[in-house]
Formats: sequence, C-alpha cells, structure tokens
Amino acid sequence: MSTGARGVTDAERLVIAAARLLVGRRTVFAGHGVPTLAISLAQRLYEPGLEIVYESGVVGPHPDRVPTSISDSLLVTGAECVVGMPQLFGYLIQGSRIDVGFLGAAQIDRQGNLNSTLIGGDYQQPQTRLPGSGGAIEVMAHAREVFVVIRMHSPRSLVSHLDFCTTPSPARAGKQGGSTQASGRGVSTLITPKGTLRWAADRGELILTAVARGTTVDDVVATTGWPLAVAGDIVEDPLPTVEELRILREELDPERIYLR
Repeated sequence: MSTGARGVTDAERLVIAAARLLVGRRTVFAGHGVPTLAISLAQRLYEPGLEIVYESGVVGPHPDRVPTSISDSLLVTGAECVVGMPQLFGYLIQGSRIDVGFLGAAQIDRQGNLNSTLIGGDYQQPQTRLPGSGGAIEVMAHAREVFVVIRMHSPRSLVSHLDFCTTPSPARAGKQGGSTQASGRGVSTLITPKGTLRWAADRGELILTAVARGTTVDDVVATTGWPLAVAGDIVEDPLPTVEELRILREELDPERIYLR
C-alpha cells in the first residue's frame, strides 16, 4: 500500500477520485469494494440524493454504516424497496434506468472490455480463478455509462489482450450479433492509482486525461500494457481535502475494510 502527498494511500485516492465523478449523477449501480465506498462518500459530500442500486436487489438503501458487501443484510432496513432478480435485471438494468454502472475488474483493455474470470492458463485450468461476471455483463450493456476502478496500474491489469473476456464492451458484443443489442455507452471512465483514463470516441479507445499527484505521464504510459494515448490537455488530480480524508478514515471505513 503506497502513500503519496499527505500520506494518502492508493485506495483513498481511488475512492475520492471516483466519488467526485458522481456529481450530477442520479442512479448508480454499485459494484463490490471501492465502488461501494466511493458512492457512500459521494452521498455524504456531493450528491445526497444519489440513488444506489445493489445487485442483491436493494434499491435506495439508507444504512447506518457502510455495508461490508453488496448483500449485507443492513442494506434492507430502511431501503426504498427490495426487488427480485427479474425486476432488477429486466426492469432496472435492461430497461436502461441506471445512469452509472460502477464496476471493478482484474483486467481491462484499451476498448473497455473487462476480465473478472481468470488469470493465466485456460478456462479449465487457470493459474487463478476469479469470481466471474455477476451482473456486470448486463450493467455494461445497458447502463448509460460505466465507471471502472482498478486497484493496481500495471501491464498485468491494463492489458493489450485479456486473459478472458468476461464483460464485453457494447461495441464488441454488437459484433457478435444476437437478438438483443446493447443500449449503453460502455466504459466512459477508468480510475487507477496512477490516473484517470476516459473514452475517446474519435479514437475508439481509452486515453489518459489526468495523472495522480506524484506520478508522471511517462510512468503511466510505461506501466500500461498497450500504447497509451495521452490527451492534449492532461491535468493533475487535485489533492484530497482534509474533510474527504476525515470522513473516509473516521466515519465511513475506520476499520479499513475497503481501504486496506
């Protein structure tokens, strides 16, 4: 766990950078881990009316603490509603009622395709078996846009070729044909410990638009597994504020469940 300015860890930077991006959003599908904590921070500081949808079917929860997982029972108490899987996937997700799908992944490529299934080897005998898709495929296909958080920026996580394509971008899925076509935009933003990448429609790929404090553009490019394009107006992420860090460390995740 590395630290930068003000002793800010990579995990804290990810959460704060992600929370700031939720300004102006309304309905967010929360993936496990950093996305859950980032959404809680955004609700506290930036968008108190932000509505969260969890894969467990909980909609509009009002927990008295940050849940330890997306199926934590405390999410049910005080929630606006709890729906079954047919309603969650058929009405909310496939009905394009999610503004932002907030996902994590083990690998991502330059076109915004995700791998959360395996690392190394083949499907039958991988070096590492991962949890798989969950609801990510449907969220990728039908959320208006998708934010992805990757906890490690390296050529093993930002790759030229996925070890397995768990969650195809709408463009890739569309090339496969089928009776149901994706209605979403796909990955619009990727947040890593070293910076932020955004989708460039004119290039058809993710490009670097911001770097973290203490990181150089050359370092980000060198640790990306594809020839990373850099925006002409590259910026440096602003430092976390004292209040952002206080709320994260003292109120939302004092036991460092997510900030490990």
